[in-house]
Amino acid sequence: MSTLVNAASREAMAASQLQLLQATDGAQAAEITELADELFGVAALLGRESTLRRALADASTEAQSRENLARGLLESKVGARALPVIVEAVRARWSGPSDLVSGLEQLARTALLVQAERAGRLDDVEDELFRLGRIIGSEVDLERLLSDPSGDPAGKTAVLDRLIEGKVEPVTLELVRQLVARPRGRRVSEGLEELAELSAKRRERSVAHIRSAFPLNAEQQDRLSRTLQRIYARPIALHLEVDPGVEGGLLIKVGDEVIDGSVTGRLQTLRRDLAD
Repeated sequence: MSTLVNAASREAMAASQLQLLQATDGAQAAEITELADELFGVAALLGRESTLRRALADASTEAQSRENLARGLLESKVGARALPVIVEAVRARWSGPSDLVSGLEQLARTALLVQAERAGRLDDVEDELFRLGRIIGSEVDLERLLSDPSGDPAGKTAVLDRLIEGKVEPVTLELVRQLVARPRGRRVSEGLEELAELSAKRRERSVAHIRSAFPLNAEQQDRLSRTLQRIYARPIALHLEVDPGVEGGLLIKVGDEVIDGSVTGRLQTLRRDLAD
């Protein structure tokens, strides 16, 4: 999923997010699912139709003209909750057409995470996304199949359903289905990691990716969590992975920062020091 780095697109996303919160206010789970499906559907439509995509994201035209075009095309095809969100996104000034598509996808994902949050299942969704990313990333043939941009979306989602349907949260399943149907040039394992990050951010937490030679028990996890929270002065979600390659100790990655307390890391540092 594309990161919106341009200031105009970030402002457009912020305005659209506010409209999304209004759209989900008081909504039942089924209504939020429908909202997300419709946002994903419009994003897919714009992904296919380059002329329409450019027209709806053309900042040189009046916002009202873009809104009128969107309403004329979509008013009878999407529900009362989705339409105001789409209109707000179309009226906003994005840095380019592709950012509008990415923004609509991100709004759809956020809607599903809101649903999980209200049901008290956001922790489970985050954990499942992270674990699925690791599992799929370790299965080369499976990842190649699911990430293939030329593959039949229905066929890929059918493979996915056979693997995980009934074994994960409904929100997790829907998020992964949408990712597999439209990977947009990224590996599915990468997309799943980004989704896990997004769900963690939904709870205003950072994510620490921990690699250890052996599994950490509950007391060790709790102590590590408290230590990282003290270092970063904010809540930290732990994503744990057992990796014998670290040869003892821990390898911790928070964002772009790496804390290497592994034997392997210390040996590499020693080799560098000796080579200087």
